[in-house]
Amino acid sequence: MKTRIGFGYDVHRLENGVDFWMGGIKIPHSKGAVGHSDADVLIHAICDALLGAANMGDIGQHFPDTDQKFKGIDSKILLRKVADLISEKGFSIGNIDCTICLEKPKLFKYINNIKDCLANCIGIPIFDISIKATTSEKMGFVGTQDGVTAYSVVLIYLD
Repeated sequence: MKTRIGFGYDVHRLENGVDFWMGGIKIPHSKGAVGHSDADVLIHAICDALLGAANMGDIGQHFPDTDQKFKGIDSKILLRKVADLISEKGFSIGNIDCTICLEKPKLFKYINNIKDCLANCIGIPIFDISIKATTSEKMGFVGTQDGVTAYSVVLIYLD
């Protein structure tokens, strides 16, 4: 069995009055992430990690922000397509480990729902998804609540 790892990172600006999506879950908050799609940084980081592990480029190559068919798209659709793309190349997902960096809202009470949503979306056991949330201790654009970041590491394998 051949194994490969991939790393993904995403960042989006936060604005008042925009829906806040994290890991496929709409979370109540006064600010939301701004982007061409629904700006779900966690899913975008996972997509990039999966694509990178499979040496298939990045999310922007597959779903460019210049293409209007992706305007406002639910990122769960993109994640499903990425999972299908790597599966077509013979890869299976071993595990996913993520960290979200955000001052507010606190995400602890949403983590299990997010893991469940992601597991159902890509068809892997919830046990194979780890999600952690942290702050930047009020430093930088995350600390001033102007932005949100997510990091993801994945293990995939070729049977």
